[in-house]
Amino acid sequence: MSENEYRPPVGVAHVVLHTDRMEDSAEFMRTIGMRSIFDGPEVSVYEMRGGTHLILMRKEKIAAGEAPFDLMVDDLHATHQRFTSLGLAPSPIEARPAIDHEVFTVREPAGHVITFFSSHASGKPT
Repeated sequence: MSENEYRPPVGVAHVVLHTDRMEDSAEFMRTIGMRSIFDGPEVSVYEMRGGTHLILMRKEKIAAGEAPFDLMVDDLHATHQRFTSLGLAPSPIEARPAIDHEVFTVREPAGHVITFFSSHASGKPT
């Protein structure tokens, strides 16, 4: 196996999102497909593809806006349909030809807007 066929030696370990609505934000993360590792009143941990963990942290006041991270899914259109059927009100899918992606956004309960990108991984182990 050549060096290029191995998965990259580094990855994103943790991303953090503050919320003033811990229970609602936690349920949202489980609903969109994150695996619960730990649910707590002040901190919750959710696992994503590739082993990255979302650390959801309770904070009295937050500034809602764009989430400090974005997410990627294998089938953007199916994900959009699923989120619509769940009442999550995703934005319309938009093409971003300059970066070879399609995207949509969803607002989570604390007000953060999370962008979902179509996947275009290399096809090699990640």
